[in-house]
Amino acid sequence: MALIFPRLARNFIKNGYFPTDQATLERIVVALDVAGNALRILDPCCGEGAALHRVGEALAECGAAVQTFGVEFDAERAWHAKSVLHLAIHADIQDVVVAHRSMGLLFLNPPYGDAVADRAQTGDKGPDRLEKIFFRRTFQSLAFGGVLVLIVPYYVLDAEFAGLLSRNFDRIRFHMAPEQQFKQCVVFGVRRRSDRSEPRTVSALIAAGKGEALDQVLPECWTAEPYAVPEIAGGEGHFHAVRIDAAQLAAEVARLHPHTLWPQFRIHFGGTKCAHRPPLTEMGRWHLALALAAGQAHGIVTSGSGRTLLIKGDTYKDKARSVEFAESPDGTVSETVILTDRFVPVIRGIDFTPGSRFGSVVTIQ
Repeated sequence: MALIFPRLARNFIKNGYFPTDQATLERIVVALDVAGNALRILDPCCGEGAALHRVGEALAECGAAVQTFGVEFDAERAWHAKSVLHLAIHADIQDVVVAHRSMGLLFLNPPYGDAVADRAQTGDKGPDRLEKIFFRRTFQSLAFGGVLVLIVPYYVLDAEFAGLLSRNFDRIRFHMAPEQQFKQCVVFGVRRRSDRSEPRTVSALIAAGKGEALDQVLPECWTAEPYAVPEIAGGEGHFHAVRIDAAQLAAEVARLHPHTLWPQFRIHFGGTKCAHRPPLTEMGRWHLALALAAGQAHGIVTSGSGRTLLIKGDTYKDKARSVEFAESPDGTVSETVILTDRFVPVIRGIDFTPGSRFGSVVTIQ
């Protein structure tokens, strides 16, 4: 990956998208370790997928089986991510369902900048930052004990963002990225169950957001306790898009082809015809109606006398009408009309017997 990463970055830098630089990424992976044999990691802004692929590669070198999940809005980058990640979705993150606490690591390098303000709903409130929107939307996908790797501009860490991090994460560490083109920092954390804020952590993050920790650069050699990515119990979890385009639907059908109905189509619908066994006793009208409704009476039949018919059976519903009269003690007479549903079996045929009746239509009722 080290050889192709710079090439991928150059290929995909457009429309304001800049992938995580290689220097920062290599210093991040040395801070990670594994705490299980089967890991699931997520990048909700995965771009071309190279960054998460590198993280998964590093965790796999520690002896774990790693599944990588990504979401990307840009079609070209998303389809490249599909080739390097286990499962990547081309969609807006708002249209993707990620089960809560289903991931062991969240690698989040969201878009930077202000979102478009919706003043019809927010009144005079200014636009929110994209970094906060993506964080609030995705951090709950982390299991308790899961590892957060957050890459954002350091000046985004205001009191609100610091409070969000402090209430939901332990072992929060702030470092400036070695590449400072976008003034970005790397924040590590471990998700916890409690919802309490740590004043010291909040103060430290706010100070870092004001530029008071610019000298704390992410080290090349990690000497502190590593952040161990946990194994998640309880199955695969839910990770799917609410709606997908035609190209992704076709790809999913092709991927799941052995498990769909089509390979078994002939088994279910192409069985060879076999002769029907005659009934043990003479069928009543109800049995005949059921047989005809099921399409059991059809094809060419030949009677004992040699008459040949091409028949097709059917059943239709009719109403039987009856009238009842009742006389009351005062001498008045009441009339009651009763309509009863009944199924009428009908067999229609074309006479194939040579002779004068050939081609005539007969009805057996």
